[in-house]
Amino acid sequence: GTGTAEGQGPAPAGADAELTAVIGATVPTGFELTAAEEVQEKLGSASRISRDRGKIYFEVPARGLPQVHRLRSVDNLFVVVQEFKEYQFKENKEDALKDLEDLVKKLPWTDPLKVWELNNSLKKKKTKRKKHNLQSTASKEKLNDDGEEEGTDQKDASKQDCAQNTAGVEPASGQDTEETQGVASRNREEEDDNEQSDAKDEFQGGSGSESKAGDGKTGEGDAKVLKFRVTCNRAGEKHSFTSNEAARDFGGAVQEHFQWKADMTNFDVEVLLNIHNNEVVVGIALTEESLHRRNITHFGPTTLRSTLAYGMLRLCDPQPTDIIVDPMCGTGAIPIEGATEWPSCYHIAGDNNPQAVKRAANNICSLLKKNENKESSTSLGIPLDIIQWDICNLPLRTGSVDIIVTDMPFGKRIGSKKKNWDLYPACLMEMGRICTPGTGRAVLLTQDKKCFAKALSRMGHIWRKGQTVWVNVGGLHAAVYLLKRTWERAEEKRSFW
Repeated sequence: GTGTAEGQGPAPAGADAELTAVIGATVPTGFELTAAEEVQEKLGSASRISRDRGKIYFEVPARGLPQVHRLRSVDNLFVVVQEFKEYQFKENKEDALKDLEDLVKKLPWTDPLKVWELNNSLKKKKTKRKKHNLQSTASKEKLNDDGEEEGTDQKDASKQDCAQNTAGVEPASGQDTEETQGVASRNREEEDDNEQSDAKDEFQGGSGSESKAGDGKTGEGDAKVLKFRVTCNRAGEKHSFTSNEAARDFGGAVQEHFQWKADMTNFDVEVLLNIHNNEVVVGIALTEESLHRRNITHFGPTTLRSTLAYGMLRLCDPQPTDIIVDPMCGTGAIPIEGATEWPSCYHIAGDNNPQAVKRAANNICSLLKKNENKESSTSLGIPLDIIQWDICNLPLRTGSVDIIVTDMPFGKRIGSKKKNWDLYPACLMEMGRICTPGTGRAVLLTQDKKCFAKALSRMGHIWRKGQTVWVNVGGLHAAVYLLKRTWERAEEKRSFW
């Protein structure tokens, strides 16, 4: 289980006992350590990294929730009700499901539900502030869920983004994983972004309206029934049941235990049942919409998640006054994240596609407007510029750039694998030219690993490979490479006369 540390006994009861929460966070696979570092740095809490990749767990006092929502490397947050490291599933399907049903009554729901309530009251405050700030556009836009004001997500924009969801998923290393969607489940784009795209299923039923968790009574004495759904993620080959069945039976028991009403689309509480081989974690969701959509309002066909952009930027450890360039910026996810989180650097973004440059410019405008709307309203500019350019002929002086961070074309939705064979070496060469010898570094994301390896072997004199992080982007296995610029001088572009 979780809760109090071994050997310390439970915290003293009473008004002064501080409510603590074990928080689970989903993060882009491969960037678990990055997220753990951020949690240590910003919350002072140590994290455990899950054996099931793409998740970390940490403990915080409940009053630290607003800071938790400001983390930059996490996609979704939940409060852990209980965790079982070695759960023994019965061989027989009926018995295994009966055990899961019986589990509901034994779980320590009280504190996690208090944390959920607290989280809700934070959200309400935020929504009130937002209503005040959003003008006529409000009808088109959904509110984003974060500990601070957020750019809004436009419906029409996310349509363009849905290409992200159609990618095929390779199951990880022979494990049996399933992806079963409930009848009316929402499409949450990160669901197929989890490395193993495990089974997800939701338990479904009627309707009601919202109130406090627990006994379902409000102050006025009229019973308001909470609506809930159960989402089950299952991975591993040893289970006799599907995620569908687990969600259904566990959900039935939750309904009976709390007298809540099941509703898949319009729920107040989302209960999570994560099963990974013999690990079982029960949680309650604290984010409705993934935090990774935070800065972008105009989505392109391959817009990178902000969380992944943050992880990539952190890998190159930006220092104040560094000049950071994204030569293939698309809709600008990387430089926008960079300028927001590293405002003492100068961020230059460019792309050869005028449509991308336009979208990126729109995203930057939204960010400027958002800054103006903040109560402080000493709206500063953003240290970020966007240019249309040719990646192979950058209008930048040799050796003038400290850091290059970019998402290279995969050749799936943009460009082609064939084009990459010419493009990649030319890019690496030109990036090497503008990057400072000896201290410069580049962090590059690509799915075309063969082609990248070949290009890198040809450019071995100017780039040395540091670490590689394996990630999952929209169901495609991709890699983030950290490269260090050698002391070797690159060929000068200028003709001298």
